[in-house]
Amino acid sequence: MVEINTERLTLRDWRDSDLSPWAAMNADPEVREHLGPLLTSEQAAASMRSFQEDLDRNGFSFWAVEVRDTGEFIGFTGLDVVDEGMPFTGVEVGWRLSRSAWGHGYATEAALAVLQYGFDKLGLTEILAVTTRTNVRSQAVMRRIGMTTDPTEDFDDPEVDDGPLRRCVLYRKRADPKRLRQT
Repeated sequence: MVEINTERLTLRDWRDSDLSPWAAMNADPEVREHLGPLLTSEQAAASMRSFQEDLDRNGFSFWAVEVRDTGEFIGFTGLDVVDEGMPFTGVEVGWRLSRSAWGHGYATEAALAVLQYGFDKLGLTEILAVTTRTNVRSQAVMRRIGMTTDPTEDFDDPEVDDGPLRRCVLYRKRADPKRLRQT
């Protein structure tokens, strides 16, 4: 079991009690705006099980995120191997938070902790992030955590039909070479 603590957040294994707020998040059109169709409760439960199985098997995936002071579940942040069929390979950082958690800096705080874990504990030399071209909020987080983009690497997601969710941007962050020598 890997648990990551920041000043205000705990990234942890998934609990049965996370299912109701997780399902509600994924049934929220604003949360899903840049992700695709709303998820049913069954789909949300399946995704939660999959994340936990990956955590147990790999030591990384998408951790449940809770606010330390209150214990409130607010979403996920973590690392995932890029899906096959994408025009690049690697490990990407991602996050999804409930609307009530937006605007508090939680995504940035959690993503920075996950980057540190990926570089320091997993020995990754680069971590990617992907979002739709229209998702300016996530792109702002990517810039705040020190990621950069090259417009020549923008791509059409091969798993998405034509429409506003198809065109995506790719951000990258490389490990500090000094940090790599220390591990």
